[in-house]
Amino acid sequence: MRSFPILVAAACMVAAPAHAQLCDGRRAAIAADGRVLGHLPYGDTAPDTLVPVPAGLAVGGCVMRREVLPDLQRLIEAAARDPATGGQILALSCHRSIGYQEAVFCREGQGDAAARALSVAPPGHSEHATGFALDFAFRPRRNDCPDAEACVAATPAFRWLVANARRFGFEMSFPAGNTQRVKWEPWHWRWVGASAATPGAPRARALFATARVRFPAVPAVARDAVRIAAVAPPPIYIGAIAPPQCRKGKCKPVRAKRR
Repeated sequence: MRSFPILVAAACMVAAPAHAQLCDGRRAAIAADGRVLGHLPYGDTAPDTLVPVPAGLAVGGCVMRREVLPDLQRLIEAAARDPATGGQILALSCHRSIGYQEAVFCREGQGDAAARALSVAPPGHSEHATGFALDFAFRPRRNDCPDAEACVAATPAFRWLVANARRFGFEMSFPAGNTQRVKWEPWHWRWVGASAATPGAPRARALFATARVRFPAVPAVARDAVRIAAVAPPPIYIGAIAPPQCRKGKCKPVRAKRR
């Protein structure tokens, strides 16, 4: 029997459940603001909003919202021209489908759900699912580094990103000591546009409005003088674990088999 992607509306007429089911058989409370284990709800973006990041800008396959690519390309090219970076900055992990995020969150050896959530968002609550967030890779890389965060933060490339990313509309979502109590991730950045006039920026800024007000990024792009109201998360696309298949700049979902 053929199976089809399922679209679940972000807003329903029925009351939202008080608990979220997790992969370890346990449940986690859903807070009044929609957070699960500290992570805000983001749903998933539709596959037709995603395009491949050009190979020269990414490590491996990577797809993002098409609005992000011009600024991402400018940032990476500017870093490559500046000798102060001492290496390269590239896109590494970009959009993640709900299924992919579930596989990351539920993989073995990660401890209980609360411990996992310190560094991995539960499915449906990851900034990566919006298509506006990514992890950067910094080159050269030390494979023998005992503290990934500290070693990344010590690279000239990361220091360049901290000093310059805002010019290209990127801000670091989870700085050290953040009040959201998510593990510091110096490689994880979200795009909100350098200004509200940038194509796609109003949508990104609305999606991240709650996070930007309550759990500010550092460094951060300046917030709008006129506050953009928060919007409901996009519909949740129940895709396969693999990222969308992309060809000639167009992406389509991988059909998940019905079990």
